[in-house]
Parts: sequence; structure tokens; C-alpha cells
Amino acid sequence: MSEQHGHLEGNDAAVQAHLKRLRRIEGQVRGIQRMVEEEKYCIDILTQVSAATKALQALALSLLDDHIAHCLVDAARKGGAEQEQKLKEASEAIARLVRS
Repeated sequence: MSEQHGHLEGNDAAVQAHLKRLRRIEGQVRGIQRMVEEEKYCIDILTQVSAATKALQALALSLLDDHIAHCLVDAARKGGAEQEQKLKEASEAIARLVRS
């Protein structure tokens, strides 16, 4: 992670939770790949794609929560340009999530 966004560094519990979630998502995607290779019913594949998408969205929200709770709160305490930058980053991240 970059210094600018390194709040997860040293937060082993959060890192491990995110990695666990990512491994689960990876398994879901491999399952989807297998379904396509085996030419399974399209609706069944789409159902699994939807589940994987929701899992990625949940991960994104968890990461956003971490960012707000740590980076944004710390920047708000410091004020100034860093506060403005972190607020802008958070707003842009939320906008990307809403559009996805």
C-alpha cells in the first residue's frame, strides 16, 4: 500500500478479514469459470455472477468504512489541505460505488 493510503498497515485484523473475503470471492469466480467451461445453464451462471458482484460490493463498503474511520477522521483532526484531499477522495470513491 502507498503511504497515502496505508491505514491498513499494522491493522492485522482488518487485513485478515479483507483477505478472507477476497479468497471467498476468488473461489466464487473460479466456480463461475468452471460453470462456463462446463456450459451450465446461463441463468445459473448469472445467479453466481450476481452473488460475486454483491460480495465485491460488500468488500468495497468495508474498505470505505475503514477509510472513513481511519484516514478521513485523522485528516479531519489535522485539518487543512490533507482534510480537503481525504474528503475529496472519499466523495469520489462513494460516487464510483454508486455508479457501479
